[in-house]
Amino acid sequence: MDLNVSPELIIPAAELAWKFSRSSGPGGQHVNKTETRVELSWNITGSLAISEEQRDNISARLAARLIAGTLIVTASEHRSQLRNREIALNKMAKILAQALAPQGPQRRASKASRSSRRRHQAAKQQRSATKQLRQRPSAD
Repeated sequence: MDLNVSPELIIPAAELAWKFSRSSGPGGQHVNKTETRVELSWNITGSLAISEEQRDNISARLAARLIAGTLIVTASEHRSQLRNREIALNKMAKILAQALAPQGPQRRASKASRSSRRRHQAAKQQRSATKQLRQRPSAD
């Protein structure tokens, strides 16, 4: 089953590696005897489906998620292995689509307006006055 990330990028099933294990969670005794937990991995560094530029973008943006150049996604939400496989594929497609999406424009720093600074200062003075009134009166 190929992974459709976008109309321009389709990762062939041969590059995806599946691992199955027993899952905790819902299912009662069923989870003790069936391997419903799914682990999907894709080696980014060895992939032929992406260009060098895409590989660099993915590696830079997903650096914290990669283990030796491999992206790993797990799913164990459902009792069915088939359903968990679909979820893992969707998760990986979403992660890769976000990594390949163009970055938004840089934020330009702005200054607070004169009136907002005045309001801020007035609020501080009001809080100060309120706290002054809460103090014990002096003995004089």
